[in-house]
Amino acid sequence: FFFFLVLKGRLSSIDENNHLPLPSRHSQVWLSNFQYRIIMPTIAVEKELLFSKLGRSYTDNAFDELCFEFGIELDDKTSEREEAMKSSAGTLTREQLQTLSDAIIYKIDVPANRYDLLCIEGIVRSLKIFLGDIDAPVYKVLGEVKESITVRKTNTDKVRPFVVCAILQDITFTKDRYDSFIELQDQLHRNLCRQRTLVAIGTHDYDTVKGPFVYDARDPTKIEFVPLTPDDRSFNAKELLNFYETEAACKHLKPYVPIIKKSDVYPVILDSEENVLSLPPIINGSKSKITLDTKNVFIECTATDLTKANIVLDTVVAMFSEYCSKPFTVEPVRVNYMCSNGKILDTKVTPLMSNRKERANIEFCNSLIGIDISPEKMKILCNKVQLGPAELLENDTILEVTVPPTRSDILHPVDIAEDVSIAFGYNNIKKKIPTTCTVGREQPLNQLGDLLREEIGCAGYTEVLTHGLCSIRDNFTALRRLETPSVSLSNPA
Repeated sequence: FFFFLVLKGRLSSIDENNHLPLPSRHSQVWLSNFQYRIIMPTIAVEKELLFSKLGRSYTDNAFDELCFEFGIELDDKTSEREEAMKSSAGTLTREQLQTLSDAIIYKIDVPANRYDLLCIEGIVRSLKIFLGDIDAPVYKVLGEVKESITVRKTNTDKVRPFVVCAILQDITFTKDRYDSFIELQDQLHRNLCRQRTLVAIGTHDYDTVKGPFVYDARDPTKIEFVPLTPDDRSFNAKELLNFYETEAACKHLKPYVPIIKKSDVYPVILDSEENVLSLPPIINGSKSKITLDTKNVFIECTATDLTKANIVLDTVVAMFSEYCSKPFTVEPVRVNYMCSNGKILDTKVTPLMSNRKERANIEFCNSLIGIDISPEKMKILCNKVQLGPAELLENDTILEVTVPPTRSDILHPVDIAEDVSIAFGYNNIKKKIPTTCTVGREQPLNQLGDLLREEIGCAGYTEVLTHGLCSIRDNFTALRRLETPSVSLSNPA
């Protein structure tokens, strides 16, 4: 059984500096035909804008080193004109090329599950906290819930059951901020949202519509509105999806059409006057289009996965609430799930924007990283990676960190240990000879299993191992989690 591990990393630099960082959990790994590929999102940011926001200036090499220390990678240095010359293959005229900018653009590879780094706002904020220039912000949900959205649960359950919402008040957009706002949504759609199949984000000019809002699923021939693309005519939802399938100018929307096209009903979000805000996960309505003059933004995320919807909403709010007149605040929205007889079955207030506590053993962190620092120093290091304020418990043997809403990647003590190692500095971890000298070999049972996997895979079968097939020990005991009521197999894999 052979596999290939394709790493986009800094192996040459690690060798030159004689340092060895921990393997990162952040890589998104896909298994297909016995091949592993690590896929990391790439964020394009203009160099001068980035340094302006950082309040610092770097040479290319110095910034490359800073990225490495923080756990991201400067992948490429290019420009709009250079990219056009590569992709157009001579189809653009010299005059057209001259109109393109030659400003330097950095392409930065970020960890696949660090959704807070998918825009320039997140990268700048995280780097400034890492460098000690600012403290991590405290996100606040304003107390009074003034707006609501009613979910017609009986209908939406057939196609896209969940919705979460929020309102950014008195926000100020510039062209750069607006472009980044759109880019973050695109990055989230490609990454966590799985091409809008799990979550679709809709953002609207709150002042152009009137609440309370309704999330429903209706006959597509009865959903009539003017979409963002094209915005010069009205369609019913069925006509619009047929148009997107055949119109070359809308090819960027065509991949999303199959998500709902075969459904008997299409999801739709409307205001109190039956104006269509969006047809998720396809397109927003033209009426609520956001412009540079927009001051209040209504954000809605429809989803088939409620957990991911909350992460997406928290991420968008956390990144762009800094531009509100009261930075890092957000107005909540009440989501009422209503059944067919008009009875409210459940009510939720979103966004969550909640902090949570996670713990790791001090000795475990030191041992895993290969360092020996005091509990107090480890506690202080947590502030550099947005895991503060941290506390020491049980006679300074346990580190309890505060996980903000932007750090959904922190799931296990190993994650805490990795962030402590980043804060400590990969280059500060000294290479040393192991205290034991052994020769490792594969367990006979594992060797037999690998041989069987190879033969069965060559026969055309695909191996699948889900949590439902694992033992109680694998799901709970090995993860140091308390057992909860669950269905278990007598002969788990």
